[in-house]
Order: sequence, then structure tokens, then C-alpha cells
Amino acid sequence: MRRREFITLLGGAAAWPLGARAQQPAMPVVGFMSVSAAASLRQQIPAFRDGLKQAGFIDGQNVAVEYRSAEGQADRVSAIVFDLIRRPVSVLAVSVAGALVVKQEGTSIPVVFTAGEDPMKLGLVASLNRPGGNFTGVYIFTGGLEAKRLALLHEMVPKAATIAVLIDPNYPAFESQLRDVQEAAGGLGLQLVVGRANTRSDLDAAFSIFVQNGAQALLVCATPFFNSRRQQLVVLAAHHRLPAIYEWRDFAEAGGLMSYGTKLADAYHQQGIYVGRVLKGEKPADLPVVQLSRFEFVINLNTAKVLGIEVPPMLSARTDEVIE
Repeated sequence: MRRREFITLLGGAAAWPLGARAQQPAMPVVGFMSVSAAASLRQQIPAFRDGLKQAGFIDGQNVAVEYRSAEGQADRVSAIVFDLIRRPVSVLAVSVAGALVVKQEGTSIPVVFTAGEDPMKLGLVASLNRPGGNFTGVYIFTGGLEAKRLALLHEMVPKAATIAVLIDPNYPAFESQLRDVQEAAGGLGLQLVVGRANTRSDLDAAFSIFVQNGAQALLVCATPFFNSRRQQLVVLAAHHRLPAIYEWRDFAEAGGLMSYGTKLADAYHQQGIYVGRVLKGEKPADLPVVQLSRFEFVINLNTAKVLGIEVPPMLSARTDEVIE
């Protein structure tokens, strides 16, 4: 996606003209890169800007933010990151996929990431408390909640013995996600039908496999690609009458049955704060990785009614929000 198309979607200060920015060479430049589709970042970008503002920076006034989106396509990440590095930028605010590209490239540019899986296991930081290099950021736990999501799905539809699992083999935490789900399924006595997808056409094929194998419910594992195909997934699940649980509340708002995960706006707000602190001279090595502690569980009652599901009272009592 071209920068002008991206900033038009985002609106506000991000739409500051390139020419006007070029006239202020002293203004630091921040490279922002997300794997998710630009259209899915309408809440996250304002949260990022608010974090920057809290740290004393306003996009277009005393900092210039170059926004990029890979539109859910992991194979576009490297080219986007390399382009931002060549700008050059003072700080990179990137997804974990972007951070891994920076690490492989070996550049010393400060990086503030958002990571859905343990950044220590990925080799981005030496420890969460003292990162020790040019990387720090926010750990949002998306890739480590699959077992919890499976348990919630089992509570919602306890008679469903065969569960479809949709997973992205290009996601960095793919193997640990699959392992966690398999272990959790064993403990609950559930059978799994695993479908792998990282392209739009793969999704249709995966759902065909689920139906052929008699899946009765669906766990959609965390990955930016699935988030970018949110509407397609919700429609496919509804078409095949599969009760499904997803990572972000946006899925439930779009008509998905359930979601469980951290609040993305919190992550991007903290990322903006850290970018501002780095711009002021603090080193990523000295900024502890922030671990989000707020999780939200959302149920769409309309979808439950359409599927003929009666939400268990104990499960309903634990929700943070019920969509009616």
C-alpha cells in the first residue's frame, strides 16, 4: 500500500504532506509498520498518537511518522522495513515480524515493537526487565492464549467434540501455538482438525477441510493475517454454522461469536510512549518490555441466537462485554 493511500485511511495528522515535512529536516522521523491491514488500525493508530503526545510529540509538529502496512501479507514485511531503514528514521515502531527483519539486518536503529509472543524466545531481548540491545516494546500475549481460548470455546459448546483449528504457518509463534492447542485439547478430551492458511484462497480450502471432517466449532489462532481477513472469516464461520472464538474484540463486533485477548489500543498507546521516550534520548536497552495485563472477553449474543446456542450463565458472568 502506498503511503498516501494508507494515511488517507487513517486521517488526521498522518495526512501531513510529504513536501511540508521535507522542509523541516530537523524533525525526527519515526517509521511505523504494521502487518495488519490499514483499515483494521482505526483504533490503534489514534492510541499510538496519544502515546506519542503523552511523551511530548505530535505528528506533523515536532515529529514525522511514516506509516506503512503490509495488508496482512507477511512476505511484504521485509521490503517495507528496508524502505523505512533507508529513509533514514530515528526510531522504528514495528510488529514482531518487522522487529525480526531488523534484527536479521543488524542495524542499530532503536526499535519499539509490539509482540504477540515472548520476545525473549524470539531472541529480540536478553530479558524482559533489561532488554540489553536496541529493542524494547510491548508483549501483548496474543500467541500464548490459544489454550485459554480453546477452554472458553469448550465451555460455550461443551457437546462439540471435534474442534477446527485455523492457524497461520507463517506466523513466528506457529509451532508453539499448535503445541499449546494440542496439549489443551488432550486435557479436554477433544479431537482437532487443523487447517493452515496464509492466503485468501487458503481460507476457503481450510473451511472445506473442517466441514469434511465434521468439525463442530472453530478456534481461530492469533496472527495479523487472520485479523486482516476478519470479515471473510466471520462470514465463513457463519456460513458453515461454526461457533468460533477469535483473538480480538473486533471479530465479535463484526459478528463473530466470541473473542478473548488483550486490548490492542493499550499496546499501541504504550508503544507510542516508548517511541517518545527513545526520541528524548532514552535507550531501548534500559526500557523494560511492558507486559499487558488487561484481557477482555466478549460474546456476541446475536450470533449465539442465530447459531441456536444458549450461553452458559457462568460463562456470561465472566464476560467483559456482551454484544446484543
